[in-house]
Parts: sequence; C-alpha cells; structure tokens
Amino acid sequence: MSDDDIPPILAGKNHDAPSAFTPESLLREARRQKSVSLEPVPDVCLLDPDGDIVRRLESEGRAKRHKGWVCYHTDLYVFEERGLTFGIVGCAVGSSFAVLVAEELFVSGCSLLISITSAGQLAPLREPPYFILIDRALRDEGASYHYLPPSSYSDAPNPVLKGLDGAFDDLDVPVLLGATWTTDAPFRETAEAIEEMRRRGLLAVEMEAAGLYAFARARKKPVVCFAHVTNQMGQVEGDFEKGEADGTTDALQVVVRTAGVLVDADRKYRQ
Repeated sequence: MSDDDIPPILAGKNHDAPSAFTPESLLREARRQKSVSLEPVPDVCLLDPDGDIVRRLESEGRAKRHKGWVCYHTDLYVFEERGLTFGIVGCAVGSSFAVLVAEELFVSGCSLLISITSAGQLAPLREPPYFILIDRALRDEGASYHYLPPSSYSDAPNPVLKGLDGAFDDLDVPVLLGATWTTDAPFRETAEAIEEMRRRGLLAVEMEAAGLYAFARARKKPVVCFAHVTNQMGQVEGDFEKGEADGTTDALQVVVRTAGVLVDADRKYRQ
C-alpha cells in the first residue's frame, strides 16, 4: 500500500515523538496576552459536555470563575461539593475538544480528570437515566489516532478502574461497568451501524471517551469517563429526560464518590 492509499489520520504518525506545539506554550502566551499570572487549577477537574452541571452551579451561586484560566475556548469554574474542591469546564463536546481541554488542565495543576457525558442507549439494560463507568471505548472518532497506534478500543487506565471497583455499590444511583462507542458524527450514524455496535456488546454511544482514554494512556494521566445514559437516540417520545435538576443531582453523587475514592487512594499511595 502506497502512502497515498493510507488515510491521512493514520499516515505519518510517530506516537513516540514529542509534540511540536504544546499546551504549556499556548497557555504561556495566553497569560502574556491577557496579563494574567499563573494560578493552578484544582487537583480534581470535571468535564461537563452538556453544561447542565455548570449551569446549575452558576444559577445557585455556587460556582466561581477561575481567574487564572486563560484557555481561549472555555471558562473554568471552581465549586465545592461535600468538602471537595473541583474545577469544571462545560460544553467541551467531542473528543478533539475534550482532549484539548484535558491537555491544558493537566499542565495547569489538575491531577485527576473526570468526564461525565450524556449518552444514547444501545443495550436496553434498564430504563434511562443511569450511568456507565466506561472501561473501554470503540475508537470511531479522530483524536485518539494522534495519541495511540490504530486499534479497535481505547482502554481506561487500569489503576483508575481498580480504584473504583465496588465504589458505587452503596449509592442509590445506578452505575454499571462496560464499553461504549465513541463517535464524531452522531447525526450520521445509521441503523446498520447501530446494530453492529450492539452486536459488539457496546452499551451506549457518546462522543468523548475514546479520545480521552487515548490521551490518558499516552500521557500517563488519570482520567475516568462516565456515560450518563439519558436517551434512546430520539427513537421514543419523551426522550432525553435526565432526572432531577436535569440529572445534575445524580451526576454530582457519582462525581463526588469518584473523586473521594481516587483522591484517598492516591494519598495512601504517596504516604
């Protein structure tokens, strides 16, 4: 096969080579342009692609904008929940956007990143809404191929999954474990494609996990992704209902438990 026959997303990739354009250099110049001093972000940060959590926290006066966050594309807010401090970025939808923000968060002081995104149900395990702790994601998007060589799946970091084993058993929020399908083009998926993903045993479809897990593996960073299964892809009337407060009450329970367990495990490891 000639170079012209290889899809550009797979061609010319040396995954061990250092990046020429780095988040450190971008943020350095952004701070210079905006006359903002360096101020670390919270240890634990949250990606909220739907933006429901951010909007709720803002409306309740519980989220404060982080003045040292100079990302050109997003705002970072800080809030406290059950004694833990979080940074949160809303509406970073899709793998490429999510990974861009993840890169910038980790060089700004983040030590654990949690993503919690709406997802469409593939396997009818129960009535939505519920959550899936994603252990691997099918790579039907573009960002992951810039971080890892071609393969079918991006896997969650093993220490993260091990640390969360049994962590949600006593919650009244359903949290299942399984694999999802990450797509870049939800409005171009066909009935045939959806049926193939069901045949593979995938539980839900979302837009970020494969890219974030590839980033996590390549950069050796702790990232954990949840699919908040809220819909059946518009195939039924009354779809996309998330639950109390647009699903944010349940989502925050999952986020707080995740952060509490993993932060505590990290502290014990460092002692």
